[in-house]
Amino acid sequence: MISNILSRRHCGVLIHPTSFPSPFGIGDLGAEARQILKMLSDAKVTLWQILPLGPTGYGDSPYSARSTFAGNELLIDIRSLCEICPEEAEALKIITDSDNHCTGRVDYPWVYEHKLPLLKYAASLFINGKSPKTDYEKFCSKNKWWLDDYALYQALVHEFNDSRWFLWEEDLRLRKKSAITKWTKKLADEIEVYKVLQFFFYTQWDSLHEYANSLGISIIGDIPIYVAGDSVDAWTNTHLFKIDKDGMQTAMAGCPPDYFSADGQLWGNPIYDWDVHQKDDYSWWKKRMEMTLNQVDIIRIDHFRGFESYWEVPAGETTARNGKWVKGPGMDLLKQFKHMNVIGEDLGLLTQEVRDMQKKSGFPGMKIIQFAWDFYDGRFNTENAYLPHNYEKNCVAYTGTHDNQTSQGWFNSLPDNYKDIVRRYFQCPDSDVVWQMIRGTIASVANTAIIPMQDIMGLDDSARMNLPSSVGSANWSWRYDPSRMQGWMMDRLREMIEIYGREVISK
Repeated sequence: MISNILSRRHCGVLIHPTSFPSPFGIGDLGAEARQILKMLSDAKVTLWQILPLGPTGYGDSPYSARSTFAGNELLIDIRSLCEICPEEAEALKIITDSDNHCTGRVDYPWVYEHKLPLLKYAASLFINGKSPKTDYEKFCSKNKWWLDDYALYQALVHEFNDSRWFLWEEDLRLRKKSAITKWTKKLADEIEVYKVLQFFFYTQWDSLHEYANSLGISIIGDIPIYVAGDSVDAWTNTHLFKIDKDGMQTAMAGCPPDYFSADGQLWGNPIYDWDVHQKDDYSWWKKRMEMTLNQVDIIRIDHFRGFESYWEVPAGETTARNGKWVKGPGMDLLKQFKHMNVIGEDLGLLTQEVRDMQKKSGFPGMKIIQFAWDFYDGRFNTENAYLPHNYEKNCVAYTGTHDNQTSQGWFNSLPDNYKDIVRRYFQCPDSDVVWQMIRGTIASVANTAIIPMQDIMGLDDSARMNLPSSVGSANWSWRYDPSRMQGWMMDRLREMIEIYGREVISK
């Protein structure tokens, strides 16, 4: 079944909130976010794609969040807290002017050292202040099923300076009732702070989501197929994973050796025990999807092919070489989501079984123009599925994603023979290749076209968002600099959206 939003011609822009130009060293959900959404709306953009919104841990990757259900506290706009805490506004104003790191890459250690304490201070002002608590109490009651565990977990991480719950003392690691009671009482103040921060986050995110929708923009969110090993999800739901009675993983996620990596990729995430999920009618997955659809309008599921089969590596291995393919739940799980707007990230090694599952689900897959260029028997392969002239309607077309080079960086890195075929395909000089890639994406029959903000601005690889299988300060830290956005860029995007029929007109 093709979902409603994704069955019409739309154009979207990919930019994560951490990339917004906001004070305190990292993008947030404040005024600048609204300015960018208004700019997109003026250009007739109707989709905004983001990365996962969860609180990040080691490596700062949004795909390794400490919770499936919580929001990233670092995205809270401190300036807007005066609206949530009117009685504490004067005290809050003191800290809103304390820093002006509006642009430049995100320095996560700096942000944790400087912004997080300010957020916690704001939370303590709210807890001890006179502002009304009715909405907060309703939030805590409604979200108790995940919020209590998350707040305790984060308080424990702060207490032990270590998110690896499987290394905590045994009674706590195994969630013995006496240990949970003891630490909940001992860390009550810190637990309350994290609950308030989640209230702040969701109050601001819901407001921003409503604003986007009011502009005619739907939000595409993102769900990683796996959870992080050092997450509250794994700690509180060991029965849903291949984790033994001592809290240790017996298997890890990854992908097999290939042309790019002789050892494969060892991601390390815990593997689902799909038999348990099936017996429980996939209730945890249903909650996960429903919670995400409260945040966004469309869900992109990362590593979608893992539902058909996934690469499982025994615990203790140092590479992914000795893994094996294991069958996933397939349509037995996916049929639970048939009424939802879902995109299946079908990149990587695709077998016929994966293609059949994708087709049966009805969910659109992804086409990346950067993947379109190869040769067969010395001749350019015109049948490559990622070439725009080969797209089908039920797909989501991209110039590139957060895991790719920027399109300008990609073209700069090509050997001459590949550059030549790209120029010939788009009938343009080097200076216009990126915009012709954008044109090819938007002009294609694909119902949905998504362009990363970096490509609209023609930025090179210094603006790349992520380099897969690497850890470093360059990952997840790119930020949008308004001074580099020239007026003609959005004008040209709007013209393409209009002329190729992606302007959604309300009836």
